Amino acid sequence: MRRLSWNMDLLEILRPAKKVPTVWWSSPDPMSLSPKSSTLAILVFGEILFGLGDSLLIAAGIGNTPWTVLAEGISNYAETWTVGEATFIVSVAVMFLWIPIKETPGIGTILNAIIIALTIHVMVPILPQPETLLGSILMASSGIILVGIGSAMYLTSNLGPGPRDGWMTGIQRVTGVPIGRVRITIEASVLLIGYMLGGTAWIGTLMFALAIGPVVASCLAIAERIGSEDRANLDSQH
Repeated sequence: MRRLSWNMDLLEILRPAKKVPTVWWSSPDPMSLSPKSSTLAILVFGEILFGLGDSLLIAAGIGNTPWTVLAEGISNYAETWTVGEATFIVSVAVMFLWIPIKETPGIGTILNAIIIALTIHVMVPILPQPETLLGSILMASSGIILVGIGSAMYLTSNLGPGPRDGWMTGIQRVTGVPIGRVRITIEASVLLIGYMLGGTAWIGTLMFALAIGPVVASCLAIAERIGSEDRANLDSQH
């Protein structure tokens, strides 16, 4: 019975969230220029984890996320750019696409573009490359989990969406097209362009596409639980 109860508790904790929760570290104003230090720390750490997860997917060598397929393809084409540098260029280019849809970047948007690209730039050259397919799958799976954790941390910080997320939600707002259709169209397009430029798209890309939604949703649920419990503890101390 105790084991069954523990399993039920775990399933409850991992039950996917339906929206981004508000927790104690969430900024009340996504456009704030002076967020709490705790909020900023969680945001930065989350984006480092996101970049590390993306780096693990690249090093695994069995397929990247759609946007990283594009960045890798651009780096192959430009030759002098690393994948990290190309990732930053893509982020900046996407932010210029915010102008016609009148989206406004927050601190989190700017830090997202810088920190994730810098982490990829630093980590990819020093990560080991697996020698077996199983090793690659395990590395890619670890990367997906880290991307999910990092996404939950920076999303709950509420300091502005990442460049790609903001573009996606902005297009949905302007056009009225369902968000799922907008996301699929954008990611399929960048994946195709990146693949044509020589980016790596294979089983890891499929793994990411199938798993990232549930992983992020489960991580958001865990963040909500942690954030709510910590807030309750702080309230009880007062």
